[in-house]
Amino acid sequence: MGQAVTGIIRRLNLAVLLLMASLHPFTRVHLPFAVALDDIHSFDETTDGYANLQEGTRLFQLQKYNEASAYLWRAVLLQEQAKEPGKTYDVNEAFNPFLQCYHIQNKLVDALVLISAESYARGQASMGEMYLTRAIATDANHEQAIKLKRFVYGEYGAVGDELKVDVDNDLIKNQLWLIRDSVDAFKLEGSATSESAISSDDTDDDFWNQFKETSAAADNSVDNKSPEELYNIATSYFNNKNLTYASEVFELSCQKSGETLSPACANAVYLRTNLCDWGEAGKGFDKDMRTIAQITQRESQQYRSIVTASDGLRRQNGLHDEMEYDGGVIHWKRATSVHPHMMLGYPLNNSNSVLKRYAAESMASLDEVRARIDDDGSIKSLPDGLPYSVADMRKKYPEQSKKVDVKRPLKVGFVGCGFNSKAVMYLSQDIFRFFDPSLVEIHIFSTGRPDHPLFIQGTMRGVDWRQNVIDNVDYFHDVNHLQGDHVRLARFIHDQEIQILIEWDGYARQGERAAGLMALRPCPIQILHQEFLMTSGAQYIDYIITDKVVSPLRLEHLYTEKFIYLPNHFFSKGHALQKEVAPPSFEYIPKIEGSDFQLGVGSPQENACLSSNDNVSFVYCNFNKFLKHNPETTLSWIRILHEVPKSIICLLENPKDGIPNLRKFISEIEAKHSVPNLNSRIHFLPWEQNPFDHQRRSHSLCNVMLDSHPYNGHTTAQDALYAGVPIVTRSDGDDMSSRVSTSANEVLGLEELNANGVSEYEHIAIRLGNDATWFSSIRSKLIHTCLQKDPMHPYWDVPRYVKNFEKGLGMAWEAFLSERPPDHIEIPVDGEQNSATFQEELSMMESKRRDMKRLKKKRSMNNEL
Repeated sequence: MGQAVTGIIRRLNLAVLLLMASLHPFTRVHLPFAVALDDIHSFDETTDGYANLQEGTRLFQLQKYNEASAYLWRAVLLQEQAKEPGKTYDVNEAFNPFLQCYHIQNKLVDALVLISAESYARGQASMGEMYLTRAIATDANHEQAIKLKRFVYGEYGAVGDELKVDVDNDLIKNQLWLIRDSVDAFKLEGSATSESAISSDDTDDDFWNQFKETSAAADNSVDNKSPEELYNIATSYFNNKNLTYASEVFELSCQKSGETLSPACANAVYLRTNLCDWGEAGKGFDKDMRTIAQITQRESQQYRSIVTASDGLRRQNGLHDEMEYDGGVIHWKRATSVHPHMMLGYPLNNSNSVLKRYAAESMASLDEVRARIDDDGSIKSLPDGLPYSVADMRKKYPEQSKKVDVKRPLKVGFVGCGFNSKAVMYLSQDIFRFFDPSLVEIHIFSTGRPDHPLFIQGTMRGVDWRQNVIDNVDYFHDVNHLQGDHVRLARFIHDQEIQILIEWDGYARQGERAAGLMALRPCPIQILHQEFLMTSGAQYIDYIITDKVVSPLRLEHLYTEKFIYLPNHFFSKGHALQKEVAPPSFEYIPKIEGSDFQLGVGSPQENACLSSNDNVSFVYCNFNKFLKHNPETTLSWIRILHEVPKSIICLLENPKDGIPNLRKFISEIEAKHSVPNLNSRIHFLPWEQNPFDHQRRSHSLCNVMLDSHPYNGHTTAQDALYAGVPIVTRSDGDDMSSRVSTSANEVLGLEELNANGVSEYEHIAIRLGNDATWFSSIRSKLIHTCLQKDPMHPYWDVPRYVKNFEKGLGMAWEAFLSERPPDHIEIPVDGEQNSATFQEELSMMESKRRDMKRLKKKRSMNNEL
């Protein structure tokens, strides 16, 4: 997901800010301003924006959110007038916590309606429409949202229709302000009010002037627009999270171009997939998948080539001198229209799986060049000496190793933008507690920003994953200021003499990741790990961390990297070590009849996915985003529900805009097969803000998780498993992202839940729902793995994972020093007693790392003296 907006005065995108900063559990809210609680003891209403900001922040910290929101909103409106030295501030410093006031109180729709009404009153109809659309999509029954819609568009009008009122009329403005104030407890000082009736044309309020769109999206008419103009309009809709509109206009752009503007066609497919807009009985989805395959096949033929690997070309592309690369260096003239991250969710048949590698290749081939594009569209030249030479580094490090008597620890770097409240940190932060300081020296290069303290204290309840990492690694480098300068970042990393660099972003975070960095080859060995579960397509990435089930050798043609095979699943996960994560229990705490839902109380049958369904027999679930759903899998779920009487399925509304399409598809299946009441057995949950609460919901709301195919649940799957929820998954895919749960079930001893195709997937799920004895034995076996302590079960054993990880890095480094080209590495499995972790070892291992860190700090202080 995108980062919070950091320059509203230049580029205002409040919809993205609202969704990202307030709705997603793994995003951060930036508010670089805080006032000590004792700094202000009393406060009179004022039109001083800075004073409003101070008082609003003080009240926010005291958790007086109603009062705080009033002052913060005034601070938003008065920001441009704050010009006195020492009293200037960025509008985000007020707007972010303003939204949080509503979010914390579960009144986010109120904020949307407030902003929408104010926008209409100031003449910014397009912005008013955007917020009103989001308000109604979030809560279709919100009284004031409906009132505002009817007032602006008429009794039977829809948002986006022609306005039925003249918003420049003072009487109309008065009515809009009344609607605004009806959802808000405060009177806005400094904003346009019903008494003043200031016309938007008569005010020089630059903040609200930003609501006047100057892009192509300001003209919502698509008549007589060229395909390229339509593409830009669709992009604006997409940036504002109007996914339905964006999908329609991208499709119009595609059709108007005669399907030659391939990016428009690819984006239309991507958005329809996100929205579960699959066409009648899923036929549209099948056509969309053919479109994706045809576009990528055509572009790979046009733009992909293998160039003879001369020494100069190897150096230019950051490659090893001794390796063969399919006879040469992969070269792309331009990137494919389908982004590699889009590709993860597409169920292309296995014969077309290589197209996903091609999409990644094209991105990798041009990643560094695109990072050098200047504001005027020109490409800046690359400084001399870049990319760094692997051959030069090969000479350097063996020479260093000969000069020292004591073996130095291997310098290992991790680079990524997700060292904050991202899912990758939830899963992987604990590995840094257990690296052996005598073997490895850990450097973190964090290109992303930290979470704001208010977010940490509020949503995360004081848990700061970034700080946990800082406390356990040798060196934490905050390089956010270098995120957009891959050349300086490469030089900085290279100057630290990092020997192995591990990339944690892949292509998962466009706009946030350090694009182009790895292509400059700052380190001798470069590895992809954890976040992006597909090949990087980059010949300058030497290895990918995986396992033999997820990436069997028969599929090596789908990767450009060599494999480092870890035993016991390649995915790191720290659930068993995080005290905030609740372990599963064999028995459910009984729910008092008629009581509200409470985390950890009641069985899935009793809680019935928070619906009014009575007498539920069994609850299936899938808590993945809609991008991972498709007609084939959904049809399987329907058949499973039909064969398990009184069962239901619990899904996550992500995005909520896709629910009507999904229900429409189900209704079509009901009518076609005369299966009644299917929609009444399918329920949706909102996203849970706190990740630990999200994990606990699995225990209380789900008996069995029905996995997505070919894009498995990853973080959600680990949450389910540690909640004692078995996963039924398909094992017939070739994609890395399609085999994660298959490997997990094998390590957990639950191979019987791995299905070789659709029919077996349905058969296993149906049996679990109808055979209580078998389900109970499967569930008990899973829970035993979670609770096993002496030794820990290998699936949940983080220290054992780290030992194997260290071995893999060491073997890769030994191969480098021995001048052997990268090749597949398999970590041998030691005997159970040698590799398993017992409780008494945990503190000892952590203590060893902390002692080493203190020693290094002491040495550093002595050197400074």
